[in-house]
Amino acid sequence: MTINFHFLEKTTLTNRSGLRNHIQLISTKEKCSIELVDFIFCSDEYLLTINKNFLKHDYYTDIITFDLTQKGANSKVSEIYISIDRVKENALQFSTNFKRELHRVIFHGILHLCGYKDKKAAEQSIMRKKEEEYLHLYFKK
Repeated sequence: MTINFHFLEKTTLTNRSGLRNHIQLISTKEKCSIELVDFIFCSDEYLLTINKNFLKHDYYTDIITFDLTQKGANSKVSEIYISIDRVKENALQFSTNFKRELHRVIFHGILHLCGYKDKKAAEQSIMRKKEEEYLHLYFKK
């Protein structure tokens, strides 16, 4: 699995090798074969433009996961865009620190890639439980 981090916005992302290992752990536990993931850390405005142009949504979001896997391929290929502005705002809103919220959003994107959805209340509940499970595993180290 190849995991790349691209920074259009400055942010701190320490222990990238540990994070890569944890993402691999998530994909293994979720039985999701991932070939390539590009994380792009950007601003609210950058992600809003993507949201408008590709999804026809005119609102800010913290993350957009694009599954770029070719039909019939055995492994997933993805671009995951994360708004650093939204992550900072969400950390304040949910009374958590930026580092934990950033990792929650990263794991959220991987869970989307593994097939989890979050449009309905029941799906959101499952997604939150999975996020918390993987956050706990990551930060207990």
